[in-house]
Amino acid sequence: MAYSSTYSKKVKLGNWFQENLFEEDGKNDYLEKKRRGELVTQKVDFLKTNILRPVNLTMTNDGRLHFGDVVMLVNMGGEKRECSAVSIRADINSLKRIPLAGIKAPCGVSAGSCIQACVATAFIITSVDGSPEGSTLHFEQSFALKTTSGFAGGLYLTSDMQSFQKCAMKSRLQEVNLDDSGSFMSWWKVVHFDPQERLEYEGQPVPVNMTVLIKHCKTNQALAVLGDHVLWTTYDKGYELTAHTFLDSHKAEQDNNHWILCTSDSAGKGPVTLSHPPSAANNEEPPPANPDV
Repeated sequence: MAYSSTYSKKVKLGNWFQENLFEEDGKNDYLEKKRRGELVTQKVDFLKTNILRPVNLTMTNDGRLHFGDVVMLVNMGGEKRECSAVSIRADINSLKRIPLAGIKAPCGVSAGSCIQACVATAFIITSVDGSPEGSTLHFEQSFALKTTSGFAGGLYLTSDMQSFQKCAMKSRLQEVNLDDSGSFMSWWKVVHFDPQERLEYEGQPVPVNMTVLIKHCKTNQALAVLGDHVLWTTYDKGYELTAHTFLDSHKAEQDNNHWILCTSDSAGKGPVTLSHPPSAANNEEPPPANPDV
């Protein structure tokens, strides 16, 4: 004999009252989270909207870098990697709402493939030795790299000695991240990329858009991008960023350690490196001796 239901569809069975309450509570929780902007999709959209907001880079008139300049740190790429820029590596767990919406510390960084001047890629050259804002940055002079204020939180690019518990996520080399303490661990210096000309350039002004090394003052390791280790973010693909000096057979730093501190071109169309061939930045004449600060 075939089975037939003895109840109509209107008959309520089991814990129907509790199930209705749970369903109603679920709807109310969803609507409340939506009202507060706490849904995952809302957080993702909020993060993308704010961290990819365009930022104006500094347009220099004398061809030199200065304290207070807003720059991008660009690596022109190599055999296993594309052109990339130092970028904030944030996700929805990196967001804070109190007291103001923004990125909370500590926060990761990577070398992102987005070569556009935005909140994620803009850094301010900050004095750590009392040099006034607007004064010229010199080779081997200590400085800090700070994110823009507001959503990026004014965090400092920081590194420390490699340890078993504190190291880069994939390569296990010296970690680089963003922190809110402007300590000695956030001090860096610019070094000429050619070892044979390094002594000649020491103490000279740093030209804009020139290939240089950025070394960590505490550990003396150079900022490096690793093409073998890919990191994905909510809004970008990037490579792992670390502090490690890669040397070739001639004891010269490899292109993993080569960086260009990009400023805006005179037409305001973005970083100079993307507007002109990169070789133009490497053919700068040595600056005159004893320049005015």
